[in-house]
Amino acid sequence: MLEATDVTASYGDAPILHGLTTGFAAGRLTALIGPNGCGKSTFLKTVMGFMPQSTGSITLDGIPIETMGRRSLARRVAYLPQESYCPDYLALGELIELAGYARYSLLGGPSARDRQLFHDALDIVGLADLVHRPVSELSGGQRQRAWIAMVLAQDAELILMDEPVNHLDMKYQYAVLELIRDLTVRHGKTIVAVLHDLNLTAAFADDVVMLRDGRVEAAGPVRDTVTRANVERVFDFQADIFSHQGRLVCLPFGSSPAPAAE
Repeated sequence: MLEATDVTASYGDAPILHGLTTGFAAGRLTALIGPNGCGKSTFLKTVMGFMPQSTGSITLDGIPIETMGRRSLARRVAYLPQESYCPDYLALGELIELAGYARYSLLGGPSARDRQLFHDALDIVGLADLVHRPVSELSGGQRQRAWIAMVLAQDAELILMDEPVNHLDMKYQYAVLELIRDLTVRHGKTIVAVLHDLNLTAAFADDVVMLRDGRVEAAGPVRDTVTRANVERVFDFQADIFSHQGRLVCLPFGSSPAPAAE
């Protein structure tokens, strides 16, 4: 569905992506992982057209992204950046309504279908009862779910998420990732998410693309790709990768349990 071929992109004279080639399967959650500065966020920005590419192509169902207008792209691709902001006075319901701008006519507002999408999105993330609450009064976990509701209300088939569990504690990391995973299983969304934690990747992703220095080092289903050799090559550290209760676990070598309290 989404394919990148020989993509090169730079910040000024500093190249970040070097001939990156990969693809993302429809209806699956793919994790983009790799060390800091390897090009994960840059790739998402390049897909959205926020970063110019100097070589290669990015296509959605065979159509070059750069040929799509901004409104057409917004109907098909939703993007959740690392940091999101809104005015303190904005209510949750007003924030979610902004998601439908690509569908509005020049002089028209939300349709009945749009309003149903807004309600359904808030219901999916468990915030329907807070529709009139100012976003500034929501907890950290609630705000992150609110942004996810916003990309859901955009009703795009492809969702790009840059560190969707950034700054959340462990409880909300799992809650948000369970929600994201559910979007693929129950709602058929295609999701590409930048993640940092290998254990969270193994627990929730279907596929993984491992980047290093702006290039794809390994890609494929999680169980075939998150291996000791790939982790060492991409992250420069050794780890034991094993299965526990049907789930892959990444345990860095040298780790030992903390001494018991006396």
